[in-house]
Amino acid sequence: MSHITGMDHFPSSTEVDRIATLDDAVLRNLQITQCYHELSSALATRTGTHANWCTFATWASRQAGQTIRKEDLARALEHTLTTTPATLQAAANVVTFAQPAGIQQDTAVIHQSVWQALNPNAAIERASAAVARGNQKVFAEIGHEFARFVFTCLNDLTYDANTIARFCAAFRPGDPPEGQRYLHQAFSRYYQAFFERESKTRAELMLLANIEIGLHEQTRLQPEIAAALEAWWIDPDQYTRRLLGTLYPYHGWLVYAGMLLRRLLKRPTRLDMAINRLITLVRRQVRLFLTEHMMVLCLPHDVRLRLGEDLRAEFPALLKQITSPDLRALLKQVDPTPDSLSETGAVDWADLPDRLHFIVDLFRCYQETPDLWEPPFTPDQVAAFKDGRLPSGPL
Repeated sequence: MSHITGMDHFPSSTEVDRIATLDDAVLRNLQITQCYHELSSALATRTGTHANWCTFATWASRQAGQTIRKEDLARALEHTLTTTPATLQAAANVVTFAQPAGIQQDTAVIHQSVWQALNPNAAIERASAAVARGNQKVFAEIGHEFARFVFTCLNDLTYDANTIARFCAAFRPGDPPEGQRYLHQAFSRYYQAFFERESKTRAELMLLANIEIGLHEQTRLQPEIAAALEAWWIDPDQYTRRLLGTLYPYHGWLVYAGMLLRRLLKRPTRLDMAINRLITLVRRQVRLFLTEHMMVLCLPHDVRLRLGEDLRAEFPALLKQITSPDLRALLKQVDPTPDSLSETGAVDWADLPDRLHFIVDLFRCYQETPDLWEPPFTPDQVAAFKDGRLPSGPL
């Protein structure tokens, strides 16, 4: 692992804090991803090739970058909405029931107004912003602690209980999202792994620490993940006013008032019903689209994991049978199918237990995978974004 032994610089907590406060979300994400890789490499100088939490965070952050950069997402979403038969029919119904009201516009113009009023690009903007907030939030907290840990503990030649106790004293007691009990436990285990000679014991310590940080991280990320997946939400009244304002530039409010009166009399117009149907279908379609896009994790060498499907990997030899009582207890808490990859696919990524089940088994399956140590970017790309420039080439 020459890229590890050859590194002579590891990120400081000051450098992490600087990156976390960058205003440009795209450049910030690129630097976060690279910093995770460098912090991961720092720990590997003491723990060997057992992947640590930063190793996985490198590739998760790289994947998040695609959503943050909105790479062709708007065009892909528009294509999805305008080629789905049910959504097309619902839009056509809105056009049909809008026409008899005396609109002096042709069908094509009305149809265009129906889609423009939906404003699907806003969903992409909100999803991108939510993912960027989560990327920044986790890095500012956990990345900072990894950098502090590297500075404080990495060079200890013998186990020093006072050193790790002083380091962990900064953590807040209690469970996440506010407490940092799991971080306290995880870094204590990483420190213990520095001095553990038995490979299986060290592997189990690393997995336990990774899961504990993952549990803290995912609990903290819950609001941002839910916001990203629910990025497209529009109130039917808001949509109706927007559409009527386009179709009736001078008296849309009068038409809307008539529709409100019909609703109060519990006699909604056919246009009302058509709009409600369209919004229901579009909301579902956008949620499925964003879920499909976000529930993918790309690892080196074109390994593409679909987070909604069961993992097809295997547990490595060191982790096939778990002997650590603490690790077994935590797995019992977060893994409903222990020692099995059955039902690992997360049906709903916004559901925390469902998500954790996948992540825990992901950590266990890939902890000993050497490909994860490959750098996420080329040296030229790293030089560019560290200089504040957007790099060329695929990211």
